[in-house]
Amino acid sequence: MDKEKRSMSYQSLSDVVLQSPLTHAVCFDEQHNNVSYQTFQADVQRVCAFLSHQSETKWALCFDDSYQFAVSFLALAHANKHIILPGNHQPAALTELSEHFDALLHDDIIQVMPCERHIKYSNITDDVSASLSPLVLNQVCLTLFTSGSTDTPKPIEKTLQLLDNEIQQLESLWGNQVGSSEIYSTVSHQHIYGLLFRVLWPLCAGRAFSRSNFTYPEQILSHRLDHKKTLICSPALLKRLADHEGYNCYQMVFSSGGPLAIEGANQSEQKLSLRPFEVYGSTETGGVGYRQQVEPTSLWTFFPSHKARLNIEHCLELLSPFIDDHLWYPTSDYCDLLDNDQFMLKGRVDRVIKIEEKRLSLTEVEKRLMQLEWIDEAAVIPMEEAKRTVLGAVIVLSQAGNESIKKGSKGKFWLKLRSELREWLEPVGIPRRFRAVKDIPLNSQGKRQMHDLQQLFNDVND
Repeated sequence: MDKEKRSMSYQSLSDVVLQSPLTHAVCFDEQHNNVSYQTFQADVQRVCAFLSHQSETKWALCFDDSYQFAVSFLALAHANKHIILPGNHQPAALTELSEHFDALLHDDIIQVMPCERHIKYSNITDDVSASLSPLVLNQVCLTLFTSGSTDTPKPIEKTLQLLDNEIQQLESLWGNQVGSSEIYSTVSHQHIYGLLFRVLWPLCAGRAFSRSNFTYPEQILSHRLDHKKTLICSPALLKRLADHEGYNCYQMVFSSGGPLAIEGANQSEQKLSLRPFEVYGSTETGGVGYRQQVEPTSLWTFFPSHKARLNIEHCLELLSPFIDDHLWYPTSDYCDLLDNDQFMLKGRVDRVIKIEEKRLSLTEVEKRLMQLEWIDEAAVIPMEEAKRTVLGAVIVLSQAGNESIKKGSKGKFWLKLRSELREWLEPVGIPRRFRAVKDIPLNSQGKRQMHDLQQLFNDVND
């Protein structure tokens, strides 16, 4: 990374806890009380000393407080433990993942324990401090989990070296623009986007981050108008800004975790002073590319360190230091590769299904639904019904759609939708069942959950 692109206090993850005592704040709480770097350093040494004497190797972290999470994360790394990050702290979901870890370190976010061995952060009161050495990043292992949007969450193994490679790239791309602004977030540090953008990148670059999440649009629009700040956000919350009055000025706005509708990009510009930088990637790949969306077809740009090609199915393959410098990684993303390291996303191959021996793209069906004047947003899923597979569509109606459905019955409206879709789709590709909702259900990372969509069809009334 070029020196002029570095933050003045930028450090690698290997020695981010080993700097000479500095005066900058690591983080702050809702009352803007700061935690100093010296306190952070001492807390990591204290927790590391405790963990070094524990026999368990694989430790799960479940925290609401991002400061306690950061201390615990780096303490585990320095104690040569394997870090496990469950993406969901609900009792049943956490119990399902418990086979992946030996012990749990947590704060008050956990109420029902999924394993016998668990330690609450506030109970680590030893005065002993560990002597820390630089981390060997490629020897520190981390397990994250996919969102489980279509199936059981899948463990993804990484090393801190892969995360450090990505953090250096983020600082090189955007460090100057983020500057010394404070970091606020609406997303969890338990997933890779929040882990990198909300906690680890600010730590490495010497930027103070908020210990707690913004939960409501009102917080985004009204918080500390006189301070330079950067927002780490999700598509769902950006879209909801339209329903609230107010304006706030941010140095930078980032969006990731799911597709951002053009309405969300427009709202960000109107309410937060600029269009967000969308970051496209996954738990498996880390960041792949980025864009500022001016129209839905705005192109993506690859991260500078990446090489890309298409396989025989026209799906993207990556050579990336965020995955492996030497092996091409196959994805399920349909793409067109263009000049100047740009690309166009066209959907996912794993969203192609077969019904009555015909291949159907669920992304294509959603696209055709959203072309209709009555529909703002759509999510299409396959469903089993009377020994056959059919499509169900969860839709958000536009103003025109709401007016149309009020003039007649729902049944007539669904028939009208099906009639219009016949212009583009074969009969088996036209949804048989519809659910109109105010918002498509999303998880905390802005991703659609298959289970939540299926639940909407559990009643018998159509």
